[in-house]
Amino acid sequence: MKKGSVLKKMLLLTLALPLLASCTGSKPLKLEGGVTEQVVEIVVWDKPFAGSADKPYYDLMFHEFERLYPHIRVIHMEAAYQKEREQFMTAVAGGEQPDLYNAAFPDMETYIDQGIPADITELWEAYPDRIHYSPIAMDTASQRGRVYGIPNLMYVTALAYNKRIFQEQQLQPEEVLQDWDTFAKAARDLKDASKDRYGYAILGTEWADWFYEYYVWQAGGDLTRRHADGSVELTFNSEAAVRALEYYQDLRFQYDAIQPDVLQSLDDSKKDFYFGRAATMIVASNWFGEMRESGVHLEDIGIAMFPAGPAGVSLSQVGGGIWIFNPKASSEKQQAAFTYATFMTSKYAHEEMLRFQQEQGKLPNLLSYRDDVNPAIYAEGMPGELVRSIQQAAEQSRLEYFLKSRLSPYVSKAVQEALLHEEADPYELLTRAQEQAEKEVVQQYNEDIR
Repeated sequence: MKKGSVLKKMLLLTLALPLLASCTGSKPLKLEGGVTEQVVEIVVWDKPFAGSADKPYYDLMFHEFERLYPHIRVIHMEAAYQKEREQFMTAVAGGEQPDLYNAAFPDMETYIDQGIPADITELWEAYPDRIHYSPIAMDTASQRGRVYGIPNLMYVTALAYNKRIFQEQQLQPEEVLQDWDTFAKAARDLKDASKDRYGYAILGTEWADWFYEYYVWQAGGDLTRRHADGSVELTFNSEAAVRALEYYQDLRFQYDAIQPDVLQSLDDSKKDFYFGRAATMIVASNWFGEMRESGVHLEDIGIAMFPAGPAGVSLSQVGGGIWIFNPKASSEKQQAAFTYATFMTSKYAHEEMLRFQQEQGKLPNLLSYRDDVNPAIYAEGMPGELVRSIQQAAEQSRLEYFLKSRLSPYVSKAVQEALLHEEADPYELLTRAQEQAEKEVVQQYNEDIR
C-alpha cells in the first residue's frame, strides 16, 4: 500500500473521532444502535467547472466528507464563470444566498459592512485548528475583533521575466529591474517587431486597477484612506496616483514598451508571456502550473520584486479567497457549513490537493493559507530559485486598497483612458473618477457607516 494511502486512512480516522456534532433538521438519519440524527442540508457554491482538471480531487473530497459526516448533505452548485460576483449578489438580493460562498479578499470589507457574511466568531474560537491559518488572511476575514469567514486560498504577485530574452538582449535583471526608469528603458529595448515581441504586458482591461495600484504604492500612496470610524476618503488624484498613471502613459507613448492592444484581456496577455511575445509580466504565485501546461520551460522564467518607484518602495500584493456563511441560515445550517468549510481547509485536505496535483504532474500554488502546510515540497520540477523568489515576495506584501470591489470600475476607466489617449491628463482623469465615485459610492457608504 502506498505511503500516501496509509496516511490518508490515518488522517480520515483522526478526523472521524470527534464524530458528528449534534444538529437538528427535518430529515432523520439512522445511526448504529437505533439512534436517529437529523440530516442538515446546505448549499455550497464549489462545484468544479466542466472539464476542470481538479474535478477528481473534489469528487474524492466530496465523497469523503459524505462518509465522515452523513448527517450533513451538501448540495454543490456551480457558479457562473467570470460572473460569480454578480451572480452571488443577485442571489443575496433575492434571498437565495448560499450557505457557503468563496468571497475574494477585496470583497470582504464591503460584504461585512453590508451584513452579507455571518459572524462566526464563537464557532471559530472553539475551533482548535484556527491557530494554523495565516494572520494576513484572518485579518481579511475579520473586522473589529469579530470573525466573518475562513481562508481557503492565498496568492502573492511578483514580476516575471523571460531569462532567455534578457540574455539575448544582454540585459542583467538585477540591474534593469531596479526602478521605474531602468525598467522602462529595458522594456523598450526588449521590444522587437520582427519577432512580434514587446517588453511588458500591461493590464489595461479586466480590473485594470489591479496592477495599477502597485505603482501607486511604489510612488508612496494608495487609492483610498480609511479612517478610524470606518469611513473612507478617496485619494485617486493624489500625487502618487497621478505619478503612477503618468508612468503608465510613458510606458506606452514615450517608450513604446507595451502590447499594441492595450485593452487586450488578461488571458491574452498571459498567452503572450507564455509564448515569448511579452518579455515581462506581473504574475501570481498560482499561475506556474498553467505556465508549464502551456509549454513554458520554467528554467527560462525569472521572478523579481517590482521595480521601486519614486518612493523607493517595492511591495507585492497578497490576495485569495474566504469562505463566508449565510447570516440568515439557521444555527444548525451554519454549524454544518462550518464543519464542511473546516474540513475542506484542513491540513489533510490541503495536502491532499497538493499531492493530487503532484501526481498529475501539476505545479502547486506556492503560497499557503496555513502555516503547517508547505507547498514547495510538492513542486517537483520547479526551480528552487522560483520558489525562493515567491517566498521573498510574500514577505514584502500588502492587501489591496480599501473598498476596491466598489471602486474598481471608476479607477479602471481612468487607467484605460490614459493608455488610449496620449493627450489625456492623468490628474483630470483621476479627479473625474474620484468625483463620480464620491457621488455614486462613497457618500452613501460613509453615511451608512456613521
